[in-house]
Amino acid sequence: MSYYFIANIKINNESEYQKYLDEVDNVFDKFNGRYLALDKNPLILEGDWNYSRTVIIEFQNKSDFDDWYYSDEYQRIFKFRINAADCDTILVKGK
Repeated sequence: MSYYFIANIKINNESEYQKYLDEVDNVFDKFNGRYLALDKNPLILEGDWNYSRTVIIEFQNKSDFDDWYYSDEYQRIFKFRINAADCDTILVKGK
Protein backbone atom coordinates (compact mmCIF):
# COMPACT_ATOMS: atom_id res chain seq x y z
CA MET A 1 0.00 0.00 0.00
CA SER A 2 1.38 3.41 -0.98
CA TYR A 3 1.86 6.23 1.50
CA TYR A 4 1.89 9.94 0.69
CA PHE A 5 3.95 12.51 2.56
CA ILE A 6 2.39 15.96 2.19
CA ALA A 7 4.22 19.06 3.37
CA ASN A 8 2.84 22.59 3.36
CA ILE A 9 5.82 24.86 3.84
CA LYS A 10 6.07 28.56 4.70
CA ILE A 11 9.66 29.66 4.20
CA ASN A 12 10.87 32.30 6.66
CA ASN A 13 14.60 32.26 5.88
CA GLU A 14 15.49 31.66 2.22
CA SER A 15 19.25 31.23 2.73
CA GLU A 16 18.82 28.66 5.50
CA TYR A 17 16.14 26.82 3.50
CA GLN A 18 18.51 26.73 0.53
CA LYS A 19 20.91 24.64 2.65
CA TYR A 20 18.12 22.08 2.94
CA LEU A 21 17.34 22.20 -0.79
CA ASP A 22 21.01 21.79 -1.68
CA GLU A 23 21.09 18.38 0.01
CA VAL A 24 17.57 16.97 0.11
CA ASP A 25 17.60 15.37 -3.35
CA ASN A 26 20.88 13.57 -2.68
CA VAL A 27 19.42 12.13 0.51
CA PHE A 28 16.05 11.40 -1.08
CA ASP A 29 17.58 9.51 -4.02
CA LYS A 30 18.79 6.78 -1.64
CA PHE A 31 15.25 5.80 -0.72
CA ASN A 32 12.22 4.53 -2.65
CA GLY A 33 10.26 7.77 -2.76
CA ARG A 34 8.91 9.63 -5.76
CA TYR A 35 8.00 13.30 -6.02
CA LEU A 36 4.42 13.61 -7.25
CA ALA A 37 4.01 17.37 -6.92
CA LEU A 38 5.84 20.51 -5.90
CA ASP A 39 3.82 23.68 -6.33
CA LYS A 40 4.54 27.25 -5.27
CA ASN A 41 1.21 28.59 -6.56
CA PRO A 42 -1.57 26.03 -6.18
CA LEU A 43 -5.16 26.87 -6.98
CA ILE A 44 -6.84 27.60 -3.64
CA LEU A 45 -10.33 26.11 -3.66
CA GLU A 46 -11.34 26.57 -0.01
CA GLY A 47 -9.92 28.12 3.13
CA ASP A 48 -6.65 29.93 3.64
CA TRP A 49 -3.28 28.92 2.24
CA ASN A 50 -0.42 30.80 3.85
CA TYR A 51 2.44 28.69 2.55
CA SER A 52 5.34 29.15 0.15
CA ARG A 53 4.94 25.70 -1.40
CA THR A 54 3.37 22.28 -1.11
CA VAL A 55 5.23 19.03 -1.73
CA ILE A 56 3.70 15.57 -2.21
CA ILE A 57 5.97 12.50 -2.12
CA GLU A 58 4.84 8.92 -2.71
CA PHE A 59 6.39 5.93 -0.95
CA GLN A 60 5.55 2.35 -1.90
CA ASN A 61 5.05 1.40 1.75
CA LYS A 62 5.37 2.75 5.29
CA SER A 63 8.74 1.10 5.75
CA ASP A 64 10.23 3.06 2.84
CA PHE A 65 8.89 6.29 4.35
CA ASP A 66 10.30 5.43 7.78
CA ASP A 67 13.66 4.52 6.27
CA TRP A 68 13.83 7.94 4.61
CA TYR A 69 12.31 10.22 7.26
CA TYR A 70 14.13 8.73 10.23
CA SER A 71 17.43 8.11 8.44
CA ASP A 72 20.58 9.69 9.81
CA GLU A 73 21.09 11.38 6.44
CA TYR A 74 17.70 13.08 6.46
CA GLN A 75 17.81 13.98 10.14
CA ARG A 76 21.15 15.71 9.52
CA ILE A 77 19.56 18.15 7.03
CA PHE A 78 16.10 18.24 8.67
CA LYS A 79 17.39 20.96 11.02
CA PHE A 80 17.83 23.34 8.08
CA ARG A 81 14.16 22.99 7.14
CA ILE A 82 12.96 23.37 10.72
CA ASN A 83 15.13 26.46 11.29
CA ALA A 84 14.09 28.07 8.00
CA ALA A 85 10.39 27.30 7.65
CA ASP A 86 7.10 26.60 9.34
CA CYS A 87 5.84 23.26 8.08
CA ASP A 88 2.62 21.33 8.40
CA THR A 89 3.28 17.74 7.35
CA ILE A 90 1.14 14.62 7.22
CA LEU A 91 1.48 11.05 6.03
CA VAL A 92 -1.61 9.50 4.46
CA LYS A 93 -2.33 5.95 3.29
CA GLY A 94 -3.25 5.38 -0.31
CA LYS A 95 -5.96 3.00 -1.47
